[in-house]
Amino acid sequence: GIFGPPSSACGWADAAVIIPWTVYLCYGDARILQAQYPSMKKHVDYIHSVAEDGVLWNTGFHFGDWLALDAKEGSYLGATPNDLSATAFYAYSADLLARTAAVLDYTYDAAFYRDLHARIKVAFRREFITPSGRLAAPTQTAHVLALMFELMDEKDRPRLVNTLVKMLEQNAWHLNTGFLGTPYLCQVLSANGRADVAYKLLLQTDFPSWLYQITKGATTIWEHWDGIKPDGSFWSKDMNSFNHYAYGSIGDWLYRVAAGLDTAERQPGYKRSLIHPQPTRALTWTEAWHETPYGMLQCRWSRSEGMMQVDVMVPANTTAELILPYAQAEKVTESGTPTAGAQIAEGVRIELGSGTYSYRYPLADAMLPDLPPDPPKRPGPA
Repeated sequence: GIFGPPSSACGWADAAVIIPWTVYLCYGDARILQAQYPSMKKHVDYIHSVAEDGVLWNTGFHFGDWLALDAKEGSYLGATPNDLSATAFYAYSADLLARTAAVLDYTYDAAFYRDLHARIKVAFRREFITPSGRLAAPTQTAHVLALMFELMDEKDRPRLVNTLVKMLEQNAWHLNTGFLGTPYLCQVLSANGRADVAYKLLLQTDFPSWLYQITKGATTIWEHWDGIKPDGSFWSKDMNSFNHYAYGSIGDWLYRVAAGLDTAERQPGYKRSLIHPQPTRALTWTEAWHETPYGMLQCRWSRSEGMMQVDVMVPANTTAELILPYAQAEKVTESGTPTAGAQIAEGVRIELGSGTYSYRYPLADAMLPDLPPDPPKRPGPA
């Protein structure tokens, strides 16, 4: 075929491990892991057999950061080195396989793949991160993958985050990530204290951005950031789908971060929910709901006239941890009654059983992160 002999392309073939684990987290049914464990194990074992010293995946064909905008003109392949992307996903799959083995009480396999995961991380750092903490590949996606899969030393996290933010700023607060980097981009930013930058990317309307597509009449997510170019021409006549999930993965971030609905790995399937919205000064409300195996889980936050309101629904026979962002414990009321909660750095944490709840507390705009300012416009020709 046009892509050479059959091989396991990173990010695509890793679906063998990522999908069963994700289904397990969403439904809490370990039978999916039991059924898929042989193929999950075979995938990781195959990479182990072709990787350099069993830890550096630098062989075979890879789509890489497919359709990233940092690619050479006319190329489908992004600028992030394939051996970096492949080794990062290898580490991720080994980690998920170790967790899966632990869930299934496969004690030997759990220990083996935990050790393999640790050795892959060491190899990744040796190959791609300098002793001073610089990532060898100067691309947005390389930094996203290293941070998302926690492949750096903890001491190097701030530098990687700052470099990623700087690259976005230098690109006038626009992404250039492809299929491998985009799903994790906003997640990495918000998890590292830069939700302001994630919202900046989300709300851009010019090319390249998610909302740019809407300005061109899109009702579904495109395969290419520039499926229709600003001048109205098509990216190409072939391989130019206008209904393609890859960049639609921003929806995951909207549910889990902007609206704050997530599940706990130790009690998956929303037996225990984690509700932690991350508001921004740029929005006045978000609302999301999810039909869990136990019933409807819902969160809406809205703010008006210096007050924040958070409305929550927790399904029957489940519990939830709610974090009220930027709240002060002594100023929170629930349906008009003062309520007790634990003061933490992010706000107020409250343990909930099933039911519906409505919280209000003071929240001035100045307490919320605003979007980073636009870069100064360059002067035009004289």
